[in-house]
Amino acid sequence: MTPPPPGTGTSGAVPFRILFVCTGSICRSPIAERLARLGLARRLPAYEVDRIEVTSAGTWGHEGASMEPFAAEVVREFGGDPGDFKGRELQDEHVAEADLVLTATLDHRAHVVSMGHASGLRTFTLKEFTRLVGVLEHSAVPDGDLVERGRFLVRAAAALRGRMAAPGPEWDEVADPYGSPLNVFRACASEINTAIDPMLTALTARTGM
Repeated sequence: MTPPPPGTGTSGAVPFRILFVCTGSICRSPIAERLARLGLARRLPAYEVDRIEVTSAGTWGHEGASMEPFAAEVVREFGGDPGDFKGRELQDEHVAEADLVLTATLDHRAHVVSMGHASGLRTFTLKEFTRLVGVLEHSAVPDGDLVERGRFLVRAAAALRGRMAAPGPEWDEVADPYGSPLNVFRACASEINTAIDPMLTALTARTGM
């Protein structure tokens, strides 16, 4: 394994924390969590991966539940690992600790914001956040530490939100595939991955392999 360059050790440093939120914590947010972890592993050297922490929870989360079987299958199809997943019900501390909360729908976003913790400026739907950071010039985003880069992007997206409304009410949402056949889960995972990929590129300044 290639050692980190001098001065880049991150042991004990506080990571940039991303929290994905859906309803039951067994379909959309787990898919997003595991695809995001996969995307980070493909972009970052091993000594930097822990600088961005990715978790998930549900507003009506099935605490301790396994990922829905079709959700797990599509994660594997993308090359991710659905193993050892346990669903979580969204709690105050999850929101309070997150640097960026990414929800499946606008209702989920409203739920998170209603919990307080000054979360309004760091809570977006996944597709909304990707849409907003996608208009930023690469030169405007500071290089260097991943945590500071992530926090800059959150502030920039929050500043843009009022000036860049979505074309329609469902534009920034990911529909729930629960109870649907495998092909619907595949479409959902593809939609999530399409939103996650440019977001991670913006966060890391690296494209996926």
